Amino acid sequence: MKIRLNKFLADAGVSSRRAADEAIRAGKVAVDGRRPALGELVDPQNQKITLNGRIVRGRSTDDQLTLVLNKPLHVITTMHDDRGRATVADYLPNHRRLFPVGRLDAETGGVLLCTTDGELARFLSHPSSMIEKEYEVVARGRLDDHAVNALKAHRVQRLANGSIRFSMLLHEGKNRQVRRMCAQHGLKILTLTRVRLGPVRLQHLRPGAVRTLSEAERRELARLRANAARA
Repeated sequence: MKIRLNKFLADAGVSSRRAADEAIRAGKVAVDGRRPALGELVDPQNQKITLNGRIVRGRSTDDQLTLVLNKPLHVITTMHDDRGRATVADYLPNHRRLFPVGRLDAETGGVLLCTTDGELARFLSHPSSMIEKEYEVVARGRLDDHAVNALKAHRVQRLANGSIRFSMLLHEGKNRQVRRMCAQHGLKILTLTRVRLGPVRLQHLRPGAVRTLSEAERRELARLRANAARA
């Protein structure tokens, strides 16, 4: 079966699709010893594909690795930063080419999936997948009934220091969306943590620690992907 060359490279875990296109343009990728065209279809079972002279082999589903990272604060959700800031790569094993799924801004911590599975990353990131994300917010300000309804806040708690803790559920992943929504209601966020991404929960993972998916989490992600494929 033929697939786009950039998709094959992404699924093999050697680059993102965008980085694969850049490598193709730069002449770093070869198909059967020749320079391929951008957007070319390839048959990985019957063609030799190399990146920087090294053969790239596809991965089966069983070969894919997905880790759950509790992203610490002040860490950038990227594998490399030209300004020398701490990135999620500093917390991941370096024997596999892992990519973060979606983004958390530097001042937001919590659940971040990092995977070699390009199809899983695309499924979780695509708006049409409607993957539920749960955030725990600690904020200062007045959370009246109107704000509770507008934010769909639940598990609201008044803390001893006068701040408010509550949870929010979102299906979109727009940049700084929770912060913007809270600011519209006069709330100043003190801490923001994503405690769940779809079926994957933070549990008791400490900041900076990683774990593999549980069997139940893997099964539920597979079920969601299968349902989306049938839709």
